[in-house]
Amino acid sequence: MAFLRDWTRFEKLWLLVFTLINIYLFFAWSDSLVGLIASISGMLCVVLVAKGKISNYYFGIVQTVTYAYIAYGYGLYGEAMLNALFYFPVQFIGIYLWNQNKTVHDVKGEDVLIKRLSKSGWCYTIISVILLTVAYGSFLEFLGGNNVWNDSATNVLSVTAQILMLKRFVEQWLLWISVNILSILLWVSALISQGGNDFSMLVMWSAFLVNSIYGYFNWRKLQIKQSQEAT
Repeated sequence: MAFLRDWTRFEKLWLLVFTLINIYLFFAWSDSLVGLIASISGMLCVVLVAKGKISNYYFGIVQTVTYAYIAYGYGLYGEAMLNALFYFPVQFIGIYLWNQNKTVHDVKGEDVLIKRLSKSGWCYTIISVILLTVAYGSFLEFLGGNNVWNDSATNVLSVTAQILMLKRFVEQWLLWISVNILSILLWVSALISQGGNDFSMLVMWSAFLVNSIYGYFNWRKLQIKQSQEAT
């Protein structure tokens, strides 16, 4: 398949394993069809981000809409608003920005130029995350949401990571790792306290965690390669 011709063995195995787990849960646990679509489209999205491929955004459009619908049903209003009001429109912005910063490559190359965050950039990022987490958590508490502080931290880190992704910084992946760990805890709590059968959400976030670790090391490698080619 032309779509998979520049994928590594790890990437193909990763996608196959988590897709099969999702399909099994769909039949064995009567998982929702929307959950299955959200999980598989999300996995395709993140592995394409790890490869530096602009096509990730097309799968991201599907994932953000379906995930927002599921999160709203569980009272995770922060997650629902994040995906419907931020992630969804950002997919179109990402398509534009990444197309403006493409790199010339062969069939095994990445699509975009990759950058590193400065020390001052890290300081601004950390301070912003702390202040916004407190402010947004208070707002979610006012709305009567569930798991508001975990929800708030997950959302603030997600927005920050998405901005770094749009700007093509390697360090986005360190924030995504934190987001994925918090999101796994969030959905474990939601499924235990409220019931439901959307176990594909746990599979999706677990897959995201594996991919974010891989994405960090892969983007570092790509950034070093690009730096060497530029000199």
